[in-house]
Amino acid sequence: MKSFQDRAREAEAAMREVFAETPLQRNDHLSDRFGADILLKREDLTPVRSYKLRGAFNAMRKVLAAAPDTSRFVCASAGNHAQGVAFMCRHFGVQGTIFMPVTTPQQKIGQTEKFGGSSIEVRLTGDYFDDTLAAAQSYCDQTGGHFLSPFDDEDVIEGQASVAVEIMQQMEGLPDRIIMPVGGGGLSAGIRSFFGAKMGYTLVEPAGGACLNAALAAGAPVTLGQIDNFADGAAVARIGERTFARLADLDPSDAVTVPEDRLCTTMLEMLNVEGVVLEPAGALAVDALSDVAEEIAGKTVVCVTSGGNFDFERLPEVKERAQRYIGVKKYFILRLPQRPGALKEFLTMLGPEDDIARFEYLKKSARNFGSVLIGIETNRADNFLVLERKLVAAGFTYRDITNDDVLAQFLI
Repeated sequence: MKSFQDRAREAEAAMREVFAETPLQRNDHLSDRFGADILLKREDLTPVRSYKLRGAFNAMRKVLAAAPDTSRFVCASAGNHAQGVAFMCRHFGVQGTIFMPVTTPQQKIGQTEKFGGSSIEVRLTGDYFDDTLAAAQSYCDQTGGHFLSPFDDEDVIEGQASVAVEIMQQMEGLPDRIIMPVGGGGLSAGIRSFFGAKMGYTLVEPAGGACLNAALAAGAPVTLGQIDNFADGAAVARIGERTFARLADLDPSDAVTVPEDRLCTTMLEMLNVEGVVLEPAGALAVDALSDVAEEIAGKTVVCVTSGGNFDFERLPEVKERAQRYIGVKKYFILRLPQRPGALKEFLTMLGPEDDIARFEYLKKSARNFGSVLIGIETNRADNFLVLERKLVAAGFTYRDITNDDVLAQFLI
């Protein structure tokens, strides 16, 4: 029987008939910042701007080899898996039915339809992914189609391991550490299974979808009660059974979570400094460098930038979250006295670097005081300390709601 490594090598070789290997690039900016040799494995540069087409290719290749009359493949996905399956359906000349949630952004739907062309049909079903998945599986049962899992499939894991094959071919030696994102676990299970204990690993999850950490704590996959879909390419409620079996022996200290707001600062840094467009999940590995900075000093590190399918309509949200994380944008509810000159008095407290980004009266019928929602941007977080001291000295009552999730959800 062939080893996993041999099968991964065969999968990688077969892929070269469809798309070129992705580059492994040294990043001078990150290398200088962390005092290490930082290499980016640019999976954001595949034909569908993510690594997902690797697993889709290998799984479909094997199904068609075993059952050449298979004519329809089915998947459920809100993003990169859908695009990978669509691309490969057109390549193999088979039909694909792709179920996507009704809430899927039109940009992702359009990309999926572009890659698949006449070979695929997109069906928008369900407000939540669980409903979409159930509809896709039911459709498979009715039509006899072959369901393509986004991660919990041995052939998919084997296909994602082709990333490791390329890394090995592109380096003179092996890296000291590989940092990669985790969603359902297909990529991390494939790379770690290929390299084994030859290097260190850091597996990265968004804080709002830390299903690997939950599974490591419980000793088995568990379903998260709630997830934050901001990093939608990695925000998974439950890690795969097959993938976790390959990751269960991971040291919990090697599984890190990063806050979504901090992730936004990394996305902006890579865009503004390096001109690299990364989706939230695609930036996870780069963002985690700050969590392992002491461990990687002087080492050779590969970060897998797993995807670049970013809708620029989300850029204002990314900027907003990044500003709030680094403390240069805040929101206050200010209790403003209803007397002439009160607003002018407040405005004189603003410094030369402070700018009002939002101003809205919340109560217009109060006789003596009015509540105002005010958003302020500045250049340095310390400027807010100065402003708040002035407010207190002048007797103004205020509340900082920047990090109050409940109030921010309704007011901001």
